[in-house]
Amino acid sequence: MSNSNEISAVIEKGCKFEGNLSFNGVARVAGIINGSIFSNDTLIISEGAVINADINANVILISGSVKGNIKASSRVEIKKPARFEGTIISPSLIVEEGVIFHGTTKMRDKSS
Repeated sequence: MSNSNEISAVIEKGCKFEGNLSFNGVARVAGIINGSIFSNDTLIISEGAVINADINANVILISGSVKGNIKASSRVEIKKPARFEGTIISPSLIVEEGVIFHGTTKMRDKSS
């Protein structure tokens, strides 16, 4: 039996991916991604990750560097030492003190 918090996909440090990436379940990224990312669950972007991609997921947790447009159906959390550049659309956004944030946010209801 699988735990819902279990990580189902990992892109480790040193890995580079270009293109459209789609995950089922929780995914953790520590490498480099250029393109787009889709997850029906949680995407964890670890410290050291470099993401140049549009991201669509339920929950997005960022500690690395992200440049792109983000859509989250539940929430986005950006924790230091993260760097973010782009647009975030989410019903909930948490930005920790010390994060470098260049972008815009649009809050929306979970229902919309």
